[in-house]
Amino acid sequence: MTAGTSQESIDETLRRRNRELSILNSIAEALNRSIDLDQALQAALSQAADLLDLKTGWVWLIHEDTGDTYLAAVQNLPPGLENHPELMQGSCYCLDSYRAGDLDGAANVNVILCSRLKKLVDGTAGLRYHASIPLYAHGKSLGVLNLASTDWRELTSDDLRLLYTLGDLLSIAIERARLYARSVEYAAVAERNRLAREIHDTLAQGLAGIALHLETADALLETQAEPARVRRTVSQALTLVRANLEEARRSVLDLRPAPLEGRDLPDALQVLAKSLPASRSLQINIEVSGEPRPLPTRLEAGVYRLAQEALTNVIRHAAANSARVRLHYLPEHIQLSVEDDGVGFDPQKVPPGRYGLVGMNERVKMLGGSLVLESRPAHGTRIEASIPLTKTESS
Repeated sequence: MTAGTSQESIDETLRRRNRELSILNSIAEALNRSIDLDQALQAALSQAADLLDLKTGWVWLIHEDTGDTYLAAVQNLPPGLENHPELMQGSCYCLDSYRAGDLDGAANVNVILCSRLKKLVDGTAGLRYHASIPLYAHGKSLGVLNLASTDWRELTSDDLRLLYTLGDLLSIAIERARLYARSVEYAAVAERNRLAREIHDTLAQGLAGIALHLETADALLETQAEPARVRRTVSQALTLVRANLEEARRSVLDLRPAPLEGRDLPDALQVLAKSLPASRSLQINIEVSGEPRPLPTRLEAGVYRLAQEALTNVIRHAAANSARVRLHYLPEHIQLSVEDDGVGFDPQKVPPGRYGLVGMNERVKMLGGSLVLESRPAHGTRIEASIPLTKTESS
């Protein structure tokens, strides 16, 4: 081999490696754009088809709960399969081999004669073979990626390496999407638990107060007390009823993201301060520092709810004249503090049945942050939440 031939071989190898890296980088970017499983799979198929000069592909996944296989995504099926979707149902040689762990067959990256296309006489668009790419994560079977080509018969070592890496990228994306879905479900459960405690702390106590006043009125009637005393007691019960109805409406509205619709977080906090039932008797000041910028909805909604819960606690328990809400934007985290000039309390002696502080602490933890509480009798209360921002959130 001459020096020129050797250099040409090296250049060709470098061009091939650069092309492979470019393909994998494009597919990785497509997968990273979404944590939605369906979108990630479709993006991977589309990119693979374009970059590998293919036309058709599909992904089979194994259902996490039932263990059954299902068709999760398709790309440009040939007419024979597109017009006869029943042919894409049920098992096939590829899936059977994969489920059986046949490493000489479809469970390894390989080119095989597609048993679904084999059934067709027309409508194959020239396709008969497809590459079968197994998808695994931590030894767990996830499914199979099939990519079809009219001229594939066998795979080179370069093809194998590229397809193995593509399978690894797709497996990681599948696991990430499923983990995210489970985290969302966990967050929903945690939010329901927090709301349940808040309802107990408000409505249950209010109903107990109503019952007490009505029992008192009943006792007064039995003792033939003055009608004015009975009326006062019933009137107090009615006042509590109205307050609890208002609290029930607020709890229902809290389940909706409406306060942030069409507003940024500082504006939403200003609206909150003016809309609270005690806003006429409690002076609430909102202060914003740093460089306000849009943040993910989940984060802004969480900070808003924290401020809402803190101010609700001030109204219920602090007997304060004023409260100050500070929102501080920093490059790597956001701070929220709520301070009042109320009666304060000993944090080591929180009365039983008060779940507001527990709920706030849990919400901050769900956002990955920390909560600091400062209070003492006759000196007011101050809470400060510090929530970190990811690079994506802070950009």
